[in-house]
Amino acid sequence: MIDDDPHRQTTNNEQWWQLSSAELATKLQTDPETGLSRAAAQERLVTNGRNELTAKKKSNFIRFIKQFNNSIIYILAIAAVITFLMHHYSDSIVIALVIFANAIIGYVQERQADDALAKISELLISKNFVIRDDEKLELDSRDLVVGDLVNLEAGDAVPADIRLISADNFSVQESSLTGESIAVEKIDTPLEQAKLAITAQTNMVFASTLVTTGSALGIVTATAVDTEIGQIQQSVSAVKEQPTPLMRNLNKLGFGLSVAILIAAVALFILGWVTKVYSLPALLIVIVTMVVGSMPEGLPASTSVVLAMGTRQMTKKNVIVKTLPAVETLGAVDIVNTDKTGTLTKNEMTVTVVTTKDRVYTVSGVGYDTEGNLDLEGQLQYNGQSVEWTSDEQMRWLVNIAGQTTDAQLHFEHGVWEVTGEPTDGALTTLYKKLTGDYPDSEPIDSLPFDSAIRFSARLVDFEGQRILMLKGSPATIINMAADNGMVVDETYWKTQMAKMTAEGLRVVALAYQPVPAETQTIDLEKIDTNMTIAGMVGMIDLPREEVAQSILQLRQAGIKVKMITGDHPDTARAIAANLGLDDRISAITGPEIDEMSPAELQAKIDNYNVFARTTPNNKLQIVNAQRANGHVVSMTGDGVNDAPALKQADIGVAMGIKGTEVAKESANMVLANDKFTDIVAAVREGRHVFDNINKTIRFLLPTSFAEGLVVAFSILLGQEMPLYPTQLLWINMVSALTIQFAFIFEPPEKGIMMRGPRSVKSGILSKMDVVEIVYVSVLIAGLGLVAFDWVTKMGVSTVIGSTMALNIIIFGKIFYLFNIRNSFPVISKYFFQNKMAFYIIGILILLQMGIIYLPFMHKIFHTTSVNFFYGWFIPIIAGIIVLFITEVIKLARIEYRKHGAKKAERFTKE
Repeated sequence: MIDDDPHRQTTNNEQWWQLSSAELATKLQTDPETGLSRAAAQERLVTNGRNELTAKKKSNFIRFIKQFNNSIIYILAIAAVITFLMHHYSDSIVIALVIFANAIIGYVQERQADDALAKISELLISKNFVIRDDEKLELDSRDLVVGDLVNLEAGDAVPADIRLISADNFSVQESSLTGESIAVEKIDTPLEQAKLAITAQTNMVFASTLVTTGSALGIVTATAVDTEIGQIQQSVSAVKEQPTPLMRNLNKLGFGLSVAILIAAVALFILGWVTKVYSLPALLIVIVTMVVGSMPEGLPASTSVVLAMGTRQMTKKNVIVKTLPAVETLGAVDIVNTDKTGTLTKNEMTVTVVTTKDRVYTVSGVGYDTEGNLDLEGQLQYNGQSVEWTSDEQMRWLVNIAGQTTDAQLHFEHGVWEVTGEPTDGALTTLYKKLTGDYPDSEPIDSLPFDSAIRFSARLVDFEGQRILMLKGSPATIINMAADNGMVVDETYWKTQMAKMTAEGLRVVALAYQPVPAETQTIDLEKIDTNMTIAGMVGMIDLPREEVAQSILQLRQAGIKVKMITGDHPDTARAIAANLGLDDRISAITGPEIDEMSPAELQAKIDNYNVFARTTPNNKLQIVNAQRANGHVVSMTGDGVNDAPALKQADIGVAMGIKGTEVAKESANMVLANDKFTDIVAAVREGRHVFDNINKTIRFLLPTSFAEGLVVAFSILLGQEMPLYPTQLLWINMVSALTIQFAFIFEPPEKGIMMRGPRSVKSGILSKMDVVEIVYVSVLIAGLGLVAFDWVTKMGVSTVIGSTMALNIIIFGKIFYLFNIRNSFPVISKYFFQNKMAFYIIGILILLQMGIIYLPFMHKIFHTTSVNFFYGWFIPIIAGIIVLFITEVIKLARIEYRKHGAKKAERFTKE
């Protein structure tokens, strides 16, 4: 399993944290000042390979063989073997070709998806500054080797596991590895303990983490699979990947078809043998013909092509689908679990409220944009005019403390403001720039980095001719510190303001200051006294993405519940969820509360919550398992290493292509290339569209295939001559496989596809009404063929003409039934010409029929003959019209029934 506990021991056998710089350099055969030589680095690169995590390469042969691993293919393979043993070689060849065509389509699509992911990975390769031969070089992170001397700055992605040998105000965001959202301050001195958890190795940094502040120099101790993230990647395979609902449904359908056809074949063989309607050899051929005719050989190929078309559409919409069935799974999803930061929100902290001891200001502007105004809130606001904040002494102190205690830097790139450093510091830098017009110029005399144990940071600076100790941190900590040191503090006021801001989903930071003697050179927290003053508090928020609220609304209208999983405070998470319109009622639960529940308790209560706060990686897995245990089809969105088990366990895992780690992308079924939550809506729509077209394909193939088998079955039951020859049945299957069964691939999504609820995977692919439809349509087409054959042969027409006519009746029955099943609207409507490809496909099919009827060499192979218009075309067209009329009447009745049910449900809701 993955890192359920971020406090576990390191996987590396070496205790690098215990060594001095000299000992480390000796151990790794490098120089702590000049780095490795180019020759040594190249030798290590050749010996140990590149510093990159790649998915385990699948053998192309194994990938191809896996395409045959489903029950429908098994059935077709058995049918091919049986027909071969019966010397029905043409049947065997066609069935085998269909099987291999299906496998090739699946294989090619998976390769294309892998290639697309590889291209994304190439774009995301980071660069780092490395010292080799005493020269500073900028290299791809994948070219680093053990022993390399790496320089790290704020904003850098840590490329490998590195032991720091020097660090200046250096902190690292390790949430992608540990799940902890607070940046960790790092040091460069050895640690004495023989055993240390990852989170306690403060002189180590790990691959996949992000530098937030300061700079450092370190020596690479592990690369690629030997890193902590690499070890986790190896262990992710312990989580069993779940088959998609579509594959479960198709396997169930395939098994049911095989059993039904086998039972029917055995029963008809016994009946034919007892009644002696045919000789035994002839009976065997007839039974095999019935089985081959009844089997929808084109189903796997059609399903795969529909899925492949769906994946191509998804790729155009920046969604990379790694396996064919995954594109359909989102169409059945009823829960979308998503992380908050960067997915639902911008990951750009913005100060929106500033509170001093007697005033509350509001700050306009979004993200790190330096344009914005400051206004007084409520009754103190002066006609919306900008406030001269410099006249407020405490506000002036607050703004300057904000600027003096931040290391974040703003820069304007690609038309937007971006920050280097922590988002919280970025918000404070932005506030300073908005109000002063300048960037902070901070040269601290001494610094105390933020520590979760004390929950504040401090800077010693010279400001306006004084030496000042400035503090920034948790409001509760700052208030208590002031009160404990004898300062008179209006605790009620500050705590009321803090509670108000927290309830609005703001992250609150308190700022304070204290003059100290001019000779003070170091920060001494014990000397904080009654001179300390709380300048005020700032409330900042990671604003939701503008487009996300609309996407959530669309998902809710589609009957899909969106659940937020975050490490934030529950009040903050609730406020953001309400702002996004996550649900009518926001209900939150925390990770510690989940940990106190048994799996049965969590399963019973999981559906009551839509916000999960203060969660750990293990909580995510618990949430997904509980939801799936309740019968939900679950999507999980994530980007970090800690998301990998939940991504793999979910019915559909969705990873981020830009900020997502390699482990997350490897574990997911889909990758959002642009990291946009809105793309999930497009994926759900396409998933439903794909399932609709698969459903239509199956509803079309089964009755038209069963009709061929029923022609044989009815002939046995009635003890009469068969109207169709085995080669003619083979022809029907072959031309259908090449033409008409693919018409649904081009069928556009129906209107209102996102206004209905998710399909129930428990009910299978076909509803009860679909099964009824399959039965009566197959009987109808087979009956029309038999009746017409009997009628014309009794009139003295030759059996070869009657057989040719019956062949065309089956074909035109398929053509006219296609028009009925294309969509859920009446056939004569504005949607009639919507799928133009269907008409081209029908045209090709008719040309092929003309070939089998009018080309002399085809007559001998397929036992057909040239016929006049009346027998060859008029009667088959009339039969097709009868099929269309009956199916349309029943479809219109179903439409009215659904409308009546919808109105009844609406009246019940109003009452």
